[in-house]
Amino acid sequence: MAAARSVNAESGREEKGPEGSCPESVTPGATIPRVKLLDTLVDTFLQKLVAAGSFQRFTDCYERLYQVQPGMTQRVYDKFVTQLQTSVREISEIKAEGNLEAVLNSLDKIVQEGKDRTEPAWRPSGIPEEDVRSALMPYFLQQRDALQRRVHRQEAENRQLAEAVRAGRGRVQELQREGKARQQAWQALHREQKELVGVLGEPE
Repeated sequence: MAAARSVNAESGREEKGPEGSCPESVTPGATIPRVKLLDTLVDTFLQKLVAAGSFQRFTDCYERLYQVQPGMTQRVYDKFVTQLQTSVREISEIKAEGNLEAVLNSLDKIVQEGKDRTEPAWRPSGIPEEDVRSALMPYFLQQRDALQRRVHRQEAENRQLAEAVRAGRGRVQELQREGKARQQAWQALHREQKELVGVLGEPE
């Protein structure tokens, strides 16, 4: 960040730079990153804060002390300004700890991507019921489609199971018919054997 305006200790007046000046020149029409905007805002705030708390105003508040001990008053004021600058510049530490730079850059990226969108952005209609309906309807439709897909899959599985059951029943009936046919064949063979034994067993 740029240094704040310096204070002239002897004259009690501050040396002012251009009011509201930016640290870097910006091309007209160019988008300024939010990180630079934040740094410029902090610098400008610090400059205006120091300007508002000039040495002249400080001595007006502590006039009797300044009359008795002007040197000590100057040192107290310098310490006050230094501490004030340090406190304001702690925003940089907060920005680093909170990863604010990455967040602001991500926000810049989202805004830039939004400029390329052709469809109009969503805006509230002013009627809460319609806004809630428009926000929840896509979710409900998505859930409905998901449920329909699950129902279709379950119906397909049920059809496969039903076909398997029918096939199993058909196989059971076929086995029953085969068993009955074998039983009948065995009974017929047994009768023939009895008849044959009866014929062979008669006396001449």
